[in-house]
Amino acid sequence: MANIYFLIIDFIYLVLVMFVYFRKQRINTLENKIFAFLINTSFIGVILDFISVYMAFSGNHNMVFNIINRCYLVYLLSWISLMTAYCVSISTSENKYKRIFSVIKILYVPMVIFLLAYPLSYSVKGNEFYTYGLSADVMYLLSGIYTLIMFICLIINFGNIKQKKYVPIIFYISVGMVVTGVQLTNPSLLIITTMEAFITILMSFTIENPDVKMIEQLDAAKKQADKANQAKSDFLSSMSHEIRTPLNAIVGFSQVLDEDQSLSPEAKEEVKDIIMASNSLLEIVNGILDISKIESGKIEIVNQEYSFKEIFDNLVLLTKARLGDKKLDFRYIYDDSIPAVIYGDHTRVKQVILNILTNAVKYTREGFVEFRVSSIIKDDICRLIISVEDSGIGIKEENIDKLFSKFERLDLDKNITIEGTGLGMAITKKLLELMNGKIVVQSVYGKGSKFTVSIDQRIIKMKEETPVEVLDTPTKEEKNIETVDKKVLIVDDNKINLKVASKLLEGYNFNITTADSGNACIELLKQSNSYDIILMDDMMPGMSGVETLHKIKEEYSNFTTPVIALTANAITGVREKYLNEGFNDYLAKPIDKGELNNLIAKYFSK
Repeated sequence: MANIYFLIIDFIYLVLVMFVYFRKQRINTLENKIFAFLINTSFIGVILDFISVYMAFSGNHNMVFNIINRCYLVYLLSWISLMTAYCVSISTSENKYKRIFSVIKILYVPMVIFLLAYPLSYSVKGNEFYTYGLSADVMYLLSGIYTLIMFICLIINFGNIKQKKYVPIIFYISVGMVVTGVQLTNPSLLIITTMEAFITILMSFTIENPDVKMIEQLDAAKKQADKANQAKSDFLSSMSHEIRTPLNAIVGFSQVLDEDQSLSPEAKEEVKDIIMASNSLLEIVNGILDISKIESGKIEIVNQEYSFKEIFDNLVLLTKARLGDKKLDFRYIYDDSIPAVIYGDHTRVKQVILNILTNAVKYTREGFVEFRVSSIIKDDICRLIISVEDSGIGIKEENIDKLFSKFERLDLDKNITIEGTGLGMAITKKLLELMNGKIVVQSVYGKGSKFTVSIDQRIIKMKEETPVEVLDTPTKEEKNIETVDKKVLIVDDNKINLKVASKLLEGYNFNITTADSGNACIELLKQSNSYDIILMDDMMPGMSGVETLHKIKEEYSNFTTPVIALTANAITGVREKYLNEGFNDYLAKPIDKGELNNLIAKYFSK
């Protein structure tokens, strides 16, 4: 009678597990499909075993009793077949699983017929009941074959048997062998059904069965986050455009005035102050955009060959310009052992060093700033060791970690007059992490600081006759450029921007035409006007620059004039976006005179 009590407990547990499992929404995976069949099969098996035992001890040994016992053997075959299918599914590829499962299905039907048709006997003596005969023997044989298949799967995937999915399989093989031995020596001890029910319940805790409702909530949250992130990107793009557009006029006209030889020295100095203030504002805008790009994972490290000596010389010039009226001793030392050409993201390397040098100049009122670059070379790797030391205000020890936090400005009460947003060092740290670089800060409060950066760059070995590639395109005077009477069309809805671009191009003796909309641009082309280059704004009302370009290319199949995207939209990925839309190049606002020179040299060199 103990068997009946075991079966009642099995029944209760299976009902509870089935209630929890089938009540919850499930993902339609192969594991879930097999387990759904398996738990239903176990439930039916417990019921069949209970009826069989009850009828055996109640003396109802009729035809129904015989059918129940045969159906119980079919249950055993079904359970072990499903268990084998599960083991194969988690151990092999989908294609192999389909082939093996096809064999299991083909063998299943004739085996069921055999178990139902061939002899089966039973014995009831007192409190002992068991079945025997050819059908029972075949069932034992099939169980052994399927167990062997599962054992082989475990051996093949020996390295993965610690995974929780294999726990029911391991338990079945180890405990199943003991139970089978007990069953053979003591047929009346019916514990196979209980063991299989326990393994089925155990499997409910090991299969991958995520809550669909939770997944839907996570998907909804992800969509909301993506929507918010897109809204932030749109806002940044819009703000970039709105700030850069008026800044374009300030920077552009200042650059024009700076080249005006008729201005008095005093006026020249004031123009330089305007340019410096404009550059500071542009740095703030770029800093906000950079930190947003980094956090959203949209910033990329673009490696290419470059000359670090040129970067160094350029940084020295920029730092000297930032000194202004400060009587600082600016010292710079360069290690000539650094290879002529190295491989890395020179733009980001330059940005990192410039941020540190700018801070050193900002927070040093008197004394010195020392910029030193050395290297450690091993195999084909050049480790750049860049240090910037100053005799400035220094940093309190407890504030060093805060230095790399966003919008964190230290000793604000003392440094209230110093410009900045507190983003520079946060950007520096994150860029170095992206480039697998490191930064170390040493500082004595009130005496000065030393920032040391290490970045690994690959060495490019060049033949003696191969010249080192120059990063910056030579200016008009250095390169043979032909611009006289060349026709340029500038398309922009903002009249001030048209005036700025025209002024900046005056020195090249271009024949300049302007258009205040995409439609006006198309009308000029329809009038059989041809141009050597077109500078086109994108964010225009009515028809954007992208739409204008697409319409031009639709109407003129042989259109080959270079079209440059001239826009205040300067967030990450914009350059690639415009190139993919069909533009030949990209120039950000506010227009930098040096970048404009490079562009002119690129398209008008002989």
